[in-house]
Amino acid sequence: MHRDERPLPHDATAAGTARRHAREVLAGWGIEEEELFDALLVVSELVTNAVEHALPPIALHLRITAAADGSTMLHADVIDGGAAAQEGAWTRNCAADEHGRGQQIVAALAESTTEQHCNRGVNHGATLRSALGTGRRTACEPGTRHGA
Repeated sequence: MHRDERPLPHDATAAGTARRHAREVLAGWGIEEEELFDALLVVSELVTNAVEHALPPIALHLRITAAADGSTMLHADVIDGGAAAQEGAWTRNCAADEHGRGQQIVAALAESTTEQHCNRGVNHGATLRSALGTGRRTACEPGTRHGA
């Protein structure tokens, strides 16, 4: 139904850049405000993890797909260059209890999450339900992950 891809800087500005871009794209697709908030949090966590734990390049992929029952799913994927030899600057310089919750946040908000090694690195994905501006949430099975 809808698809968008955006390369991101591999630095501290990446999460903010991704949130601003995703907000514009998803609002344009008709994602409702409550779902938009959850989607932006998921995007932010996926991108932050890529900056802190992976090599460049980083790209954000957003997709809306339709299920057989007419419901829709939002897929947010971040493809990075694979695991970095050392943690990012923020992770290295903060206490252990100040980081490490990103994957838990994504898992709590998403219907499903994926991690798939691909020819460009690693694809970290999350699938969320989407009512696409209908004013109601639809019951549906989690969508399938498609490689980016």
